[in-house]
Amino acid sequence: MSKNLEIGIVGLPNVGKSTLFNALTNNNVLAANYPFATIEPNTGIVPVPDIRLNKLADLYHTQKIVPATVTFVDIAGLVAGASKGEGLGNQFLSHIRSVNAIIHVVREFTDTNVTRIDDYAGPNKDIGVINTELVLADLQSVEKRLPRLEKEARVDLKLKPELETLQQAYELLNANQLLFPKEDSFTESAWQWLKQDLQLLTMKPVIYAFNIDEATLNEDVKKSTLGDLVSPAQALYVCAKLESELNSLDETDRAELLQSYGQKESGLLQLIHAAYGVLGLQSFLTAGEKEVRAWTIPQTTTAPQAAGVIHTDFERGFIAAEVVGYHDLIAAGSLAAARKMGQVRTEGKEYHMQADDVVEFRFNVSK
Repeated sequence: MSKNLEIGIVGLPNVGKSTLFNALTNNNVLAANYPFATIEPNTGIVPVPDIRLNKLADLYHTQKIVPATVTFVDIAGLVAGASKGEGLGNQFLSHIRSVNAIIHVVREFTDTNVTRIDDYAGPNKDIGVINTELVLADLQSVEKRLPRLEKEARVDLKLKPELETLQQAYELLNANQLLFPKEDSFTESAWQWLKQDLQLLTMKPVIYAFNIDEATLNEDVKKSTLGDLVSPAQALYVCAKLESELNSLDETDRAELLQSYGQKESGLLQLIHAAYGVLGLQSFLTAGEKEVRAWTIPQTTTAPQAAGVIHTDFERGFIAAEVVGYHDLIAAGSLAAARKMGQVRTEGKEYHMQADDVVEFRFNVSK
């Protein structure tokens, strides 16, 4: 059950990682013009913007709003050879293991005042440097484990499926391929075993964030070309400089500035939505006079499991869930009115939660 969503921001040095991190988290960490400005990872916990919470707070006359949160982690810039300990490679790789997903920032802006660490040969090469280092790090892990598992599987035939899974992973990595896009080529049990047993870096979902300048925000052909470089992975196009400017504005001015660049959402919202999508997450809502709150859960979560996110006793003593759709509740004007209109449902243990569910759990825990 995923309650704390943690996303690592990675990239080569001087691609705008720390600038983007500062903009996303409204922090003021070091964003210097030299490699390894970020040594220890900076973290920032960001509330997920959710207009539903404000409307529910008005409906229930409560001042306390508790949004879902995302933790962004600004990880040290990577260089070629990181898998062998070059630069801050070992630290970089260890910090990636703890996050749920990766935002890979790729520089696609021109600024003579911001140096590059080597001769620039295009975004494709920059992307390849990091992907190759992740693959090489995973190959080391697999090659270390494979001989031992081969020996054990000769004695215990029950280990043969695990050995075949590891061999399959080795073949993909040896072909310089990330594992996450190949998830469907593994059985679900094999994928989960691999994920839990080895915690391979290339199994992390990756969202590519091209850091572009303001002029490129509306160049659809250019953005499409960049997106093709990482397909079928998701590509986003953000301007870290613009995101920084948005932080100093109130909500109205922020919306006007985004509109002037033809943008509907800030980079923060785009990244959060992309992370929720690639990780298969959603938020359900609870509401009352004490507080309204959003809770982050996987899309396949059942009602008892969702109750357990709030408190383990709720899942252990689950009886039923009283559910109403957010839009139905707002249209009705109150829970009582929604109930009279037949829009409040009682759901049992087999019910799978939906993104717009406003729910109250009934439970009983015997002493």
